[in-house]
Amino acid sequence: MSETLLTTPFYSMHLEAGAKMVPFAGFDMPVQYAMGVKQEHLHCRAAAGLFDVSHMGQVSITGPSMEAVALALESLIPADYLNLAAGRQRYGFFTNDKGGILDDLMVTNAGDHFFVIVNAACKAQDIAHMQSHFGDDIKLDVLDDRALLALQGPKAAEVLARLAPEVMDMRFMDARPVAILGHPCFIGRAGYTGEDGFEISVANDRAEALASALLAFDEVEWIGLGARDSLRLEAGLCLYGHDLNTDTTPVSANLVWGMQKSRRAGGDRAAGFPGADIVLAEIANGPAQRRVGLLPEGKAPVREGASLVLADGSVIGTVTSGGFGPSLGAPLAMGYVDSEHAVVDAQVFALVRGKQLPCRVCKMPFVEQTYHR
Repeated sequence: MSETLLTTPFYSMHLEAGAKMVPFAGFDMPVQYAMGVKQEHLHCRAAAGLFDVSHMGQVSITGPSMEAVALALESLIPADYLNLAAGRQRYGFFTNDKGGILDDLMVTNAGDHFFVIVNAACKAQDIAHMQSHFGDDIKLDVLDDRALLALQGPKAAEVLARLAPEVMDMRFMDARPVAILGHPCFIGRAGYTGEDGFEISVANDRAEALASALLAFDEVEWIGLGARDSLRLEAGLCLYGHDLNTDTTPVSANLVWGMQKSRRAGGDRAAGFPGADIVLAEIANGPAQRRVGLLPEGKAPVREGASLVLADGSVIGTVTSGGFGPSLGAPLAMGYVDSEHAVVDAQVFALVRGKQLPCRVCKMPFVEQTYHR
């Protein structure tokens, strides 16, 4: 490649673990290890998987008051951050003037600042977006000196508690500073796999030591991007650039749960974000299309980009993510269909190499989520 790929602090560890490396969002990242995607996926569902997510952007935001920062964030994101308690995090998404999604992100009230994690491919644009819209009194500090690990799976809490017992007191969407191996980390309990899990922000110079300590436990294995994708798909979670983009609104994406009542019509801070008129109108009247889960009725997987049609061949939507679900034991997909067809058990067909493969619209997640609520 003509462009030099960036690497994370765990690059040498990935190579030592036999990872197959691929370009991803400008980074050289592990797509799988010797265990293989299917076994990595199943291991995370059964024990604990360790993910290098250091390619994602970490940003600290400060201002004259926490209220001022919260309101600055709310001017770009249709979520309630003014009432987000210290030590709690909340999902959100930047919208554009058409109500489309520029990126989705996690925002944490860290007590004296807001801590934001954005997607790797959108990192530069997200930072520029905030800088161009926030006032001079709101300061962004891009934390390039910090790595990010995600420990996911039913044994994640048990494992992490051996190094930091206080994490057992955390619940889903909690976040707090925690010392591990004598060094400060910032930990959230959320997850992108549908499993209970933790995201650990750690200084670059302490990253390898932390990863080595976690991998020393029998329950923990490295997990690559391949299994990360199949895990999130089974959990019914969106991937930006695939299931979400600048043309999909939060309503069509079934993400209205990420907009608290205070930001909707009748709320005390309704609207006030880009594209608010369009988004609020869709909440009231319904969108043209909706994101749905899809279960192909055969064994063949249905991939992103396949058209979704009715029996007569009329196009009603598009597949945005698809593949095989190792835990489900069957192919699965998600996509967008015209709202009148976004009905559970409705039959649609995916066009694959000129053939109509029957699929059923289904509820998501495909596999039960096990967050520690």
